[in-house]
Amino acid sequence: MKILVLGGYGLIGLAITRALIAAGHEVTGLGRSVQKGRAAAPEAGWIGADLSLMTDAVAWAPVLRGIEVVINAAGVLQDGLKDRVAAVQRDSILALTVAGREAGVRQLIQISAPGVSETSDTEFFRTKAAADAAVKASGLDWVILRPGLVLSPHAYGGTGLIRQLAAFPLVQPLMLSSTPVQTVHVDDVANAVTLAVNRRLAGIDADLVGPDVPTLGRIVLAFREWLGFPRPARLLRVPYVIGAAMARLGDAAGWLGWRPALRTTSLRVLASGVTGDADAWPAATGQSLRMLDDSLAALPSTLQERTYARMALLFPLLLIVLSGFWIASGLIGFWRQDAAAELLAGSLPPAAAKASVLGGSAADLAIGLGLLVRPLTRPAAIAAILLSLCYLGGSIFFAPHLWADPLGPMVKAIPAMALALAVWAMAEAR
Repeated sequence: MKILVLGGYGLIGLAITRALIAAGHEVTGLGRSVQKGRAAAPEAGWIGADLSLMTDAVAWAPVLRGIEVVINAAGVLQDGLKDRVAAVQRDSILALTVAGREAGVRQLIQISAPGVSETSDTEFFRTKAAADAAVKASGLDWVILRPGLVLSPHAYGGTGLIRQLAAFPLVQPLMLSSTPVQTVHVDDVANAVTLAVNRRLAGIDADLVGPDVPTLGRIVLAFREWLGFPRPARLLRVPYVIGAAMARLGDAAGWLGWRPALRTTSLRVLASGVTGDADAWPAATGQSLRMLDDSLAALPSTLQERTYARMALLFPLLLIVLSGFWIASGLIGFWRQDAAAELLAGSLPPAAAKASVLGGSAADLAIGLGLLVRPLTRPAAIAAILLSLCYLGGSIFFAPHLWADPLGPMVKAIPAMALALAVWAMAEAR
């Protein structure tokens, strides 16, 4: 069958895309980047589109031509620089249901979440619930699947955050440790979708969660053991108020283009627990779903997983330090511009020396601020390296005495370049 997977290279969507291709279906994925889609699943066809702009049926018409089944695995946790929750999760799906009827789509499978409600205190849950209702009223053969916390070989979202926490050295921070959180392996989700397509199921609304109900604290410690990190010397109970403050910082980072897993929405969802009916889907289909330990046993646990967990934990610190270094350099340059210009007095005319200081300070400040904006982070890191090379080269000709300064201002530029290179490498988008 010809199948369209929305969010086809996302955490869940990619597993679904690959499973359907393995089952012999002709799959087209839809995502913002065709390049990323082709890199992730070259066997699939790809359409580059932004769901937040597909909020009327006309926009869907060319996409749905010849499509028999649509699977919605797209989602946005919270509004941000490039993300609009209502447009992606509700408005685009409402338009899809209308266009699907007109295009002759036979089946619509919606990946939702347990416990969503149109009266929820999170826009994520409210918009999911509204889309679920539209899917049920679409007149198409519909299936709604509600995965719990999805465990996957790919680290993203909630499981990415858990990996980072599990990599904490010496102590193990825990918050909401007694909250029940049911999990599901991503392959079980993909197999459920494939089963629904192959059997042409309709009218099923089911949670996809394992039969066990571990606590969030148990999950974090299980991840730590699975990754192969030593047992913590101490469990560090983090008050909710501290987590809420960190989530607010995550919200702010979202408006700079970042997608941190710890945000107000995810914290509220976790605080209320992630639980569902573990019996409904197995009873309806005969497909069993794995427990936490079985899911972890099926995931790779090698040096690369441990390295990722450590690097993901360190990355925010590295970014903030690098950005702060360049911002401070720029501000100090403006503040002490006369003193800085005097260092060049023997090599440049006074006006040129002052212009060089002001220009360099402005460039430093721009790099420091650019590092904080997600779409500009990697270009800013490259700019930091190039500007440092210019400073090093220029100092040889215009201020060679700085190389003999006991505080080593020029020598310190070399580790700063190494840090910028590390940030550039680690800031690659998924």
